[in-house]
Amino acid sequence: MPLWLKAVTGVVALVLVAAAAFAGFWFFRLQNNISKAPLNAGGESTETPGNDATGRLQILILGSDTRDGKNSDYGTADDSTGYGKSDVMMLMDISEDNKRVNVISFPRDLLVDIPDCKDRKTKKDYPARTGVMINEAMSEAGIGCAVDTVNKLTGMQVDHFMMADFNAVKELSNAVGGVEVCISDAVYDPDSRLRLPAGTSSVQGEMALAFLRTRHAFADGGDLGRIKAQQGFLSSLTRKIKDDGTLSDPAKMLKIADVVTQNLTVDDGLASVPTLLTIGNRLKDIDISKVAFVAVPTTPAPVDPNRLVIAEPAGAQLFSALRKNVDLTDPTAPTTPAPSETAVPTETAPPVPAYDKAIQPVTVANGSGVNGRAQELVQALVAGGFSQTGQFLAQPVAKTAVYYGNGFADVAADVAALLGIPATLMIPAPAVTGVQVYVGSDFTTGTAFAGGEGAAAALPEDIVNQTAGDKVCQQANPDLIVR
Repeated sequence: MPLWLKAVTGVVALVLVAAAAFAGFWFFRLQNNISKAPLNAGGESTETPGNDATGRLQILILGSDTRDGKNSDYGTADDSTGYGKSDVMMLMDISEDNKRVNVISFPRDLLVDIPDCKDRKTKKDYPARTGVMINEAMSEAGIGCAVDTVNKLTGMQVDHFMMADFNAVKELSNAVGGVEVCISDAVYDPDSRLRLPAGTSSVQGEMALAFLRTRHAFADGGDLGRIKAQQGFLSSLTRKIKDDGTLSDPAKMLKIADVVTQNLTVDDGLASVPTLLTIGNRLKDIDISKVAFVAVPTTPAPVDPNRLVIAEPAGAQLFSALRKNVDLTDPTAPTTPAPSETAVPTETAPPVPAYDKAIQPVTVANGSGVNGRAQELVQALVAGGFSQTGQFLAQPVAKTAVYYGNGFADVAADVAALLGIPATLMIPAPAVTGVQVYVGSDFTTGTAFAGGEGAAAALPEDIVNQTAGDKVCQQANPDLIVR
């Protein structure tokens, strides 16, 4: 072999060895960074797991308020019990065709029902609880209990979770060189130590964390203003990553991956570098105008005006639209049925025992705009054997629908049939106890609905707060404006 060929061969071999060593170093470094925990805490999956590469995916994103380790700067261990509470909770829904992403925010003050959960580490069982703030779901039995709670609330199936702590926000914002945020007036919040001038600023490190943590700086100082600010931050972060070509730049991706994985806890199915890269690769080409940020519709809780409950029918309509894979940025666009909605041959099921109509809870919500309308329908329900009824005046809606809680599908079907309401207007609503007939302006007379088979419950027009393509300036809380 000529000397020059030997030299070239040696150089090529050296480069290949160096490249393999470099790749191996980063693979093992990133893999060892990852912490993991069980996906569920006792709740059984109702669907087959989504395909990380090609299927529709729901990923629950959590921000922990734990004060362990580097987070001790923000309080003592007494400020967070057990596994900590979820300071942030968002459900990221990636469409099967990689053309849409929905990010659904759940207020930490939202009162929900938490199912039975078991701590997979200690094997201790925790009984179900009713009317508990959603941010407490993971504090006793771990992150899997938060996943089970969201599954129960939405009727969907979370495929993965990602949980980050305070330090992750600081380091990620530093890694991307800051994130632009906008606020209407100069503010100072002594609790979170957020201090910003009016207009647009670039925040990173402690100030980025303060922007996301503050509970008082935006709108009326409540949780909903905080959610909109968080969504604005994530929209800006998405634009920056897309504009900088980060998802297509291996060097930038390695830097961010190193930062993120050091401060991230994921479920067992997501605890591998290839899987994380697969999901990251799916997101890189999505049009930012199709990344929709949504807050779960809420209203003050009757038991405590400082807490929130799901606002109906908007909440059930949102969850139904998500289950049906509706494009939230364009609800009129054609939808692709989910696999569970596709008819498949099944064996004949044994007959279900008849239930007792007299003890089934059925309520009528009068959103028709006609006084006394609910009473007419209650009388028809009682005549049909449903004697445990209730009625109340509700927000006006255009479309009638029948909402039903878990285990009440058969009752809902009979109630709908009794009133002539088509099956297309039956909507699962885990937050509803029993069955609720929500009467709209399309059902103002009589006890036989004539709205037509093609009718469908409308999705609230303002359900999307913003997309990642929108540059939104947050409204400052007047009580914290500084001159």
